[in-house]
Amino acid sequence: MLILAFDTSAAACSAALWRDGAVLSTGRVLMERGQAEALMPLIEGVMASGGATYADLDRIAVSDGPGSFTGVRVGLSAARGLGLAADKAVVGVMTTEILAASVGDAERQNAGDFAHILAAIDTKRGDLYVHQFDRSLRETGPVRAMALDDLAGWAAPGPLLVVGDGAAIAIANIGPRAVMSSADALPEPAVLARLAARRDPSPDGPVPVYVRLPEAVMPPYGGRLRP
Repeated sequence: MLILAFDTSAAACSAALWRDGAVLSTGRVLMERGQAEALMPLIEGVMASGGATYADLDRIAVSDGPGSFTGVRVGLSAARGLGLAADKAVVGVMTTEILAASVGDAERQNAGDFAHILAAIDTKRGDLYVHQFDRSLRETGPVRAMALDDLAGWAAPGPLLVVGDGAAIAIANIGPRAVMSSADALPEPAVLARLAARRDPSPDGPVPVYVRLPEAVMPPYGGRLRP
């Protein structure tokens, strides 16, 4: 199965061309913003380096959040547009799932039978998006936005392997039972592709995982003074 996978939910723009477990080409540009301008040139470069056309693809994979509101929208919009133009299925995978799955088998096994994986994403608002998984990468609850003071009491007991760009913040608030994973702190598009290969595409396509509502809301009456 040939998959184009890309992520714009974090502080980077990343893409990979993946076939049956092998990465044919990959690229990443670190950036806090500007993914809308960087994504398509990056994808074109990855496709060219991998020697593939959009017609060759079996499906397209995209991270669907949580993360940057703008970044999530950029990625999903691009995936839907490419999928429509190339008539290819699009599969979305949560950013936190990609992070947890990037923790290697050996690291998870060495953490012990009662260890958990904690994916932590810095919201840049003084809290974290957090999502817990057991050692077999089964989620133990939903992804949520968590205040730093609540982390230690909420986190599963026992050893925690923490991954994501909010890992250092989480560890500082949980204590010594939480340790930093050696996995990449940003979502790996190759891991995204591997997860997407195992899933059936939804007929409605991927939907964004925002966790909480955007701060910008429509004013009353659509901005008019009265109905």
